[in-house]
Amino acid sequence: MTDTGGYWKDGAGREPGWLSYLGELRIFAELGTLAPAIPALLSAPRGDGHAVLVLPGVLTGDESTLVIRRYLEELGYAAHPWKQGHNWGPSRELHEKLRIRLKELYDRYGRRISIVGWSLGGIFARELAREFPFAVRQVVTLGSPFGSDIAVDGSRKPEAAARRRLPPPVPCSAIYSKSDGIVPWEACRELPSSRTDNIEVPATHIGMGFNPLVLWAIADRLAQTEADWSPFDRSGWHGMVYG
Repeated sequence: MTDTGGYWKDGAGREPGWLSYLGELRIFAELGTLAPAIPALLSAPRGDGHAVLVLPGVLTGDESTLVIRRYLEELGYAAHPWKQGHNWGPSRELHEKLRIRLKELYDRYGRRISIVGWSLGGIFARELAREFPFAVRQVVTLGSPFGSDIAVDGSRKPEAAARRRLPPPVPCSAIYSKSDGIVPWEACRELPSSRTDNIEVPATHIGMGFNPLVLWAIADRLAQTEADWSPFDRSGWHGMVYG
């Protein structure tokens, strides 16, 4: 989920500085808002209970996505961990294991799977959707710098980066924060199209997995019907807290 050694850069080679990293200490404030927000979170839109695969970021594993998965289960979804241990970074081997994991869930449920990916997990999610659109219902990314020059196999080829920037052929919602202290937020936004949306939240990078506004946005996205996906509704109170 995190890396401070120049790992993530946007297309222009920018990366957050040390002041941005220090801003991640706001995570403690985010933690404090989760419990009071639970009643409101449980009133979020509910979908059809389809299966959701949740992918963690760099240096973390399924423990980091526990809150997301438990929340989605409370809303009636079949939320699944990735079961690959800790995410040590891009690799061909990991990519192949995730292909197998997606196929396993698709075969089990006999219907398309939504994928929620945090940071590097979102980059994997988009590539899976690009390869297997018949098996992926939609993708929701959380602070995922898919506009950076890193690929799921660890390569850094400019021509491949340009291809990855294009959205896969399924609905994609990118949740990002301009105060992200780990990755450049400019690299976390989808290109505009009829099946993409960018949702700005006030959040830290390492707190996205339990930030109430992020959790609500995930629930809203997953509640979209498979046949009638629509962008995030920013009317009412949404317009005051989401960008």
